[in-house]
Amino acid sequence: MLRSAPRKLIVRTIVALAMLAATLLLPPALRPTYAQAASLPALKTAQLSVSGLSSGGFMAVQFDVAYSASIVGAGIIAGGPYNCSRGSVNVATMVCSCTSGLPWCSVSDGGTGVDSLVETTATYAQRGHIDATAHLARQRIWLFSGRADTVVPTAVMDDLAAYYGHYLPAEQIRYRSDIKAEHAIPTDGFGNSCGKLGAPYISNCGVDGAGELLNWIYSSLAPRSTAPPAGRFIEFDQEEFIDSPRRHGMATSGILYVPPGCEGDAAGCKLHVAFHGCKQTTALVGEAHTHNAGYNAWADTNRIVVLYPQAAPVYPWANPNSCWDWFSYDDANYAIKTGRQMRAVKRMTERLMAQ
Repeated sequence: MLRSAPRKLIVRTIVALAMLAATLLLPPALRPTYAQAASLPALKTAQLSVSGLSSGGFMAVQFDVAYSASIVGAGIIAGGPYNCSRGSVNVATMVCSCTSGLPWCSVSDGGTGVDSLVETTATYAQRGHIDATAHLARQRIWLFSGRADTVVPTAVMDDLAAYYGHYLPAEQIRYRSDIKAEHAIPTDGFGNSCGKLGAPYISNCGVDGAGELLNWIYSSLAPRSTAPPAGRFIEFDQEEFIDSPRRHGMATSGILYVPPGCEGDAAGCKLHVAFHGCKQTTALVGEAHTHNAGYNAWADTNRIVVLYPQAAPVYPWANPNSCWDWFSYDDANYAIKTGRQMRAVKRMTERLMAQ
């Protein structure tokens, strides 16, 4: 172990530097073109929901459970049960996902230990660390697992479905695991081929993932727009919501999409938080996630404000892939309401909801 530790550190450092170089060499066509970061506006939105892929899926789950009193529903793509990692990077990368880099993985049916995670959830709720779990019963949950996902295999998503099943009636959970998709947000017109693993982690699988999850959460939405985005993209200052964001795995700025009819006093507009996955920030994939994951076309015709908060790397080894903190790389309180990243995003939603 002592001999292997320096080698692992060297490998991780090389990976981190390679990713940094890739960011600096991002083609101009993929680079974000936002104006200088502004202050996040107070819009008086309502009906908060969340979604995410991969680390963003795990983050969306812990955000949903911790702040369940404020949320109407969630859409999870390739995520896992609440507090799946138990604060351990080894559990996170070997039991909750297959991301350790080793040639084997310990993911198995029931392997995350759902019953113990439910007990932990109850303990946190009793101590006031998260909202009462009774609030989950009124939510609507949409889940998607690609049958070819090699990063977060379907067994982990099966456990997530079982976890939510402890709190919600079955008819309020929609779980799709019928597509042979790799680890990506599924769309019906943009991205890689469905079986490919790679940036921007969005794949054309003939499935409108963003549309399906939004329709399931909110019900009876108007058809999506077929025109280019009619709203406004705003780069906003995330430093208002967390001190020294880059020290804690968050970028200095995030992206907000404001559709027509939601400028100024946005009373009657809904609010959706879309958490990107690892390696899916604007710094790494440009506008691919914020412009092409599928949310904005539905936002335009249904008055849904979309918040795209941004994570960032913590070099050289803690978080080189710009993941959200779902395994305690920055904060031991990562899964509860006082967690740095959790509270930062909650403050963003409070601003947007004028609370």
